[in-house]
Amino acid sequence: MSAQARATSPTARYKETIVSRLLAVLALIVPVLLLPAAGQAQTLDPENTLYMDLKDGRVTIRLRPDLAPAHVERIKMLTRKGFYDGLTFHRVIDGFMAQTGDPTGTGMGGSEEPDLKAEFSPRPFERGVLGMARAQSPDSANSQFFIMFAAAPWLTRNYTVWGEVVDGMEFIDMIAKGEPPANPDRILKMQVAADAG
Repeated sequence: MSAQARATSPTARYKETIVSRLLAVLALIVPVLLLPAAGQAQTLDPENTLYMDLKDGRVTIRLRPDLAPAHVERIKMLTRKGFYDGLTFHRVIDGFMAQTGDPTGTGMGGSEEPDLKAEFSPRPFERGVLGMARAQSPDSANSQFFIMFAAAPWLTRNYTVWGEVVDGMEFIDMIAKGEPPANPDRILKMQVAADAG
């Protein structure tokens, strides 16, 4: 059989078709797989991104001024003052959330700033979402906040969402559990990405 006959045989045409289809599928799949990483890098505005350094690593948080502009401004203002640096995670419930932002470490303290009016939204409380802690009154949030380990739909429209973890959630998972933890983890440093050197 000649080389030309082999090249046009049904087996050769079948192999060419399979290879062509695989290459076409790969050409479609590879860009889709790369899109989330590229999209995430493009959508992080340094003025609306926080870096939270923990003992195990850095957590990157996207702020959501579109959902809670007053809360985001408060968090950024306190962060820029160094308020959160060194504060403990004083209430950490496995499978629910990790809470911080109280300079007394008791869950009863806050900043010297006035309390904030609620900015509830339909944004679901899912893993990695940051919400503002408050007392009984919806308008009592001040400086304390929590980071969700898992979804908690009953919090949606009852607490203010102001951000979401976009990188480093594995370090949040490593925070010591307890109410309070026997040896609580701390925020080593928190900074607005635009200010990071």
